[in-house]
Amino acid sequence: MRHQKKTVRLGRKTEHRKALLANQVCSLIEHRRIKTTLAKAKAVRPLAERMVTLGKNGSIHARRTAFATLRQKDAVKKLFDEIAPASTERNGGYTRIIRLGQRPSDSASMALIEWVDVAIVLEEKPAEEKSAKKKEPKAEPKQKETKREEPKSKAEEKPAEEPKKKRRWFSRKSSDEK
Repeated sequence: MRHQKKTVRLGRKTEHRKALLANQVCSLIEHRRIKTTLAKAKAVRPLAERMVTLGKNGSIHARRTAFATLRQKDAVKKLFDEIAPASTERNGGYTRIIRLGQRPSDSASMALIEWVDVAIVLEEKPAEEKSAKKKEPKAEPKQKETKREEPKSKAEEKPAEEPKKKRRWFSRKSSDEK
């Protein structure tokens, strides 16, 4: 019986699991949100929240303890300088897990894990970039029409000279193609 054996094993040996979780937390610190399987996200959450608690403490001992777990200086520095100060008013619950549904290849449950306090800044930036990209094609159709006429004749000549043969997946390359 597995009484009081709370660790989620994730189908890995102890050292592999510790390395995996440390890398996931470092990626979460670096990118602010990561997409992973639901089981891994649930396993990452306690470790990530423990690291933020160490970051809020801010002592040298807390920094060394975080480095012993995460093993990346840049991630520890970013944790203590940016992420932990952003959540000083919060007493836990620093991360959120959003379920994304099934992965097409193997039907694994996917999830997005992100910081609660930092996620607001990330959502505003892509909205501005998307609107800027959409405006550019509408403003340039007249310019592209004049330029398109010249490359069309060149583009028509190139495929006529060199037709490409599609290979089947089971055939080997011939000596000509190598």
